[in-house]
Amino acid sequence: MKSPRQRLNNIVGQIEGVAKMMDRKEDCLAILTQLKAIKSAIAGVMDGVVEEQFEHCLQSLNKKDKALLIKMKNYVKSN
Repeated sequence: MKSPRQRLNNIVGQIEGVAKMMDRKEDCLAILTQLKAIKSAIAGVMDGVVEEQFEHCLQSLNKKDKALLIKMKNYVKSN
């Protein structure tokens, strides 16, 4: 399994590839398809980071902040 850093490096490569596609004025649908893939990849990294760090973050928070962090996690997971 790739680390979050490796996944981010892949995303950077995808973004650079899309920029080149746009410079070459490639097909709009192909560009949009790649952008959707990038969006999905970013969401995957976000989900992974939230899952890895969530429990650790909760330990040091007061009750009010814990509730806020739980709401943030649910928001990230739903979007």
